[in-house]
Amino acid sequence: MSNETPFRRLAIIGTGLIGGSFGLALRKHFPAISVVGFDHTEIAARAVARGAVQEAAATIRDAVLGADLVYVALPIRASLDALPAISAAMYAKALVTDASSTKALICRMARFLISSPALFLGGHPMAGKERSGIENADPDIFVGAPYALIGSEAGADPRALSFAELLRRIGAKPVWCDAETHDWAVSIVSHMPQLVALALARVVQDETDETGLPLRLAGKGLQDMLRLAGSPYEVWRDIFLTNGENITHALDRLVQAIDHLRTNLSSKELEGEFRAANSLFELLQKNQQKSQS
Repeated sequence: MSNETPFRRLAIIGTGLIGGSFGLALRKHFPAISVVGFDHTEIAARAVARGAVQEAAATIRDAVLGADLVYVALPIRASLDALPAISAAMYAKALVTDASSTKALICRMARFLISSPALFLGGHPMAGKERSGIENADPDIFVGAPYALIGSEAGADPRALSFAELLRRIGAKPVWCDAETHDWAVSIVSHMPQLVALALARVVQDETDETGLPLRLAGKGLQDMLRLAGSPYEVWRDIFLTNGENITHALDRLVQAIDHLRTNLSSKELEGEFRAANSLFELLQKNQQKSQS
């Protein structure tokens, strides 16, 4: 398989977990591509040391000059703040894409700031770890992971199609949808689970007494359930601020489901809930196995 890509120079704005992982993945699969990064001086220096980028730029302008692919991997608010500087200095025909966890707001702003012949392609890799930072970057983090792309594959700009193919080459699974649909979907499969982990952690903490019970009796099941509780607030703050309506709806649905379980603790109805949950779990396992094959 060819290790060539139509993109010659990549600028990564934000060289933490996702930006750093993207740089490592591209340098692994496309060694000829030139990769420059911008971040706080210390973080960018660590990205160079890890090999995620070949050089660190002093400013956003320096990073994006001459880059035909600009990858914005900052928290949502910081990404919004960076767009004006990117649009002012970028190559006229550059493809600019982001990795923000919500899409409606940044796609609206990009429509005003980035116009033809340049192109903005909203993106969101459904990949990550509960620990952030360049130290945890991994070139294989995207393997088997869905990667949302905002728009329609049919009739898409050739640069967008080239980026989708690049994602496939690093192991990701592009999924095309509009921004509003994306934000609704991730509120259910990503944002709500994070808040469920927080709520469960709070209950366990509040119920644990001076002897350490019930926490001392916890097995691997609780650890599995609480894995997301290790995520830092800084990663999630902007997500909750920019997707509040969808998340509120998801939590309302969760409350309804919990009330249903409480009402049916002693009824045969609960068996049906287990069967439905078992089926969903099996489907997720099959999809995971298929994505990695």
